[in-house]
Amino acid sequence: MTVTARDLIQMSQAELDQLYRNSPVGALPDGDSQGTALFFPGSWLSRIMIPVIKWLAWQGKVFHPDEQFLLNKILPLRLRLVKAAVYPGESWIDGQAATILDYSKTSFIAQKIRDEIREVAPNLYLGQAYWGKTRVLNFILEF
Repeated sequence: MTVTARDLIQMSQAELDQLYRNSPVGALPDGDSQGTALFFPGSWLSRIMIPVIKWLAWQGKVFHPDEQFLLNKILPLRLRLVKAAVYPGESWIDGQAATILDYSKTSFIAQKIRDEIREVAPNLYLGQAYWGKTRVLNFILEF
């Protein structure tokens, strides 16, 4: 059975962590994605926050794999800003392979942020966002 974004939205943090640990790094993303931020996964609060965050703050990422960077789509105008370097690396969750999205040298605003992603289904990625070494949220990228 293939997991969908709707399935991910309904999962608890423990379920998301298990899926992430059991998923491969997958293909390097290419192009425009639709993003969903998951605060308090599986809760009623998460379902309320998803559309608010999507409208006001963050709508996804646009990957440029040949140049090894991405830009986030932010604000209601979906401006392509906040650059991250993209490269293979190790997950902070389990030490296994992941695609790293590193803002430390590319963004003054987001320099303390580090994301990592794995492909949980074709064209569907589950991500972990860290502020420093603290995981602050999960996110979904759909291509």
